[in-house]
Amino acid sequence: MGQKPQSILGKFLFWRAKNIRQDRFILLLSVVVGLISGLVAVLLKNTTHFIQEFIHSDFVDPYFNIYYFAFPIIGIGLTLLVKSRIKGNVGEGIPSTLFAISRRSGFLRPYKMFASVITSAFTVGFGGSVGLEGPTVSTGSAIGSNLGRMMHLNFRQRILMIGCATAGAISSIFNAPIAAIIFTIEIFSLDLTLASLVPLLLASVSGAVTSIFIEGNDSLFHYSSLDPFRVGDLHWYLILGVLTALVSVYFNKVYFFFDDYFTKIRSKYKKLLIGGIGLGLSIWLVPPLYGEGYQTINALLNGDVLSIVEQSFLFQNFEGPYLIMGLLLGLVFIKIFASVFTMGAGGVGGIFAPSLFVGSSLGFVFAFIIVEFGIAEINTTNFALVGMAGLMAGVLHAPLTAIFMIAEITAGYNLFLPLMTVSTISYLVTRNLMPFSIYNMQLAKRGELITHNKDHAILTLLNLKKVIENDFKKVSPEMNLGELVKVVSKSRRNLFPVIDENGGLVGVLTLDDFRGIMFESERYEETFVSELMSPPPALIESTENMNQVMKKFQSTGAWNLPVVEEGKYIGFVSKSKLFSVYRRKLMEFS
Repeated sequence: MGQKPQSILGKFLFWRAKNIRQDRFILLLSVVVGLISGLVAVLLKNTTHFIQEFIHSDFVDPYFNIYYFAFPIIGIGLTLLVKSRIKGNVGEGIPSTLFAISRRSGFLRPYKMFASVITSAFTVGFGGSVGLEGPTVSTGSAIGSNLGRMMHLNFRQRILMIGCATAGAISSIFNAPIAAIIFTIEIFSLDLTLASLVPLLLASVSGAVTSIFIEGNDSLFHYSSLDPFRVGDLHWYLILGVLTALVSVYFNKVYFFFDDYFTKIRSKYKKLLIGGIGLGLSIWLVPPLYGEGYQTINALLNGDVLSIVEQSFLFQNFEGPYLIMGLLLGLVFIKIFASVFTMGAGGVGGIFAPSLFVGSSLGFVFAFIIVEFGIAEINTTNFALVGMAGLMAGVLHAPLTAIFMIAEITAGYNLFLPLMTVSTISYLVTRNLMPFSIYNMQLAKRGELITHNKDHAILTLLNLKKVIENDFKKVSPEMNLGELVKVVSKSRRNLFPVIDENGGLVGVLTLDDFRGIMFESERYEETFVSELMSPPPALIESTENMNQVMKKFQSTGAWNLPVVEEGKYIGFVSKSKLFSVYRRKLMEFS
């Protein structure tokens, strides 16, 4: 008999294997992960609000307008200080989780279970213009991933735990359990099967119940009036759908432009200086850009324009409807600058909240202009809510999430038709102009994005370096036939890479290339490898992804292709080995 485990975890796993079926254990874990994600969401939100309350206290508030410029930089400075103590890249929330799924088999490093919570609380609490949803999802996902590792779950089950953490976090933040499940499926491309849907349901309910139990059944957004949908307003919603699509493209373009810009800057102090000054100026010009912006969204939903614009020094010196419209448009077009400056300077946060902020501002100012100029009488609250859905559908490429989240937030389906209309238009137009969402653009560029296409998903999960075979006997182009025959007698392969003195691949040689003359001893001294070899049908770079590799196999019809790294030969990839690994991964994935 084998020796029984001695550790507490080992004893538990031994007991669990004997007494709890695996499928039931997964259901129990999904509830636990949803509960923990809900607690993380509540903890992060309240910690951030505590910092904000301190900044707005009587001690600081008289000088607050002066320090609009300084507070966000202080917060990012504290964030950088925490980052310097953590041995690893804190990274962005949801994109880092997507990377872990596609390239790290669903493993997230243990420090990610706390790093994003601490750093994002400092960033947003001191006024960084980003959201808390991404860090919450990142933290919950890391907990789900490491819990899965402790419980010895396989790849598919680890990914499911990450999905459960995401559903629990989003459900807890927005009190929208249905939208949380749909968000998880849309963003992480999870298979929608009963085996995966039930754990997601349990995690989402667990997250929502946790938040309600601690904070009460209160919605994140509040509004005073909401009109039912009128067919006569349909053309306004159609126009809004196009506008949200165009602003979504603008949002993405600005984000990636500055992301590339800050990536090229090596010095973190230079990043802090440039990003901090840019952020400070943005907030100084348009103060509502300070922090997440949910307070501003609620003001827009209730039509309280004065509380939004009166904070600006421009409003204190100038008046009139055109100035109000200009400041409201500033919310739409400058928010993304404030967000990218925050992250570029070194802050930690997500773009979920900024997309909601821009969407509500766009919807409100669109309706405000129509009403102000007497063109039509429409409800600004309706358009602010629908605008949020339009930006979410365009920026995140998550139209179903957008529809159901706003529907759940409004506690009814009065706006279901305009939500569907605007979200669909925004998604289709944006998808045509920007094929990938803001979350997965970087992964998509490298071909490392998991999609709902199962074949593509399996290929994405395969690692090229793990299928390279390097047991081929190397030969040199100067080698004669006699020396070649000696090499062949010791080889189990019928394929030989021809390598020069610098390690570069100059050709390939198969047994068929010299089978007819290999026993003609009179030609041993006068025939050389350089005369017998042929160029490879294609070369595979070690940095290429599996989709690119498979395309080369399809275009050449070859069964073996050489792999090089910076021009140096490192091995071969065989089609048969690929198929074998693909079948194993498919069984694991399904």
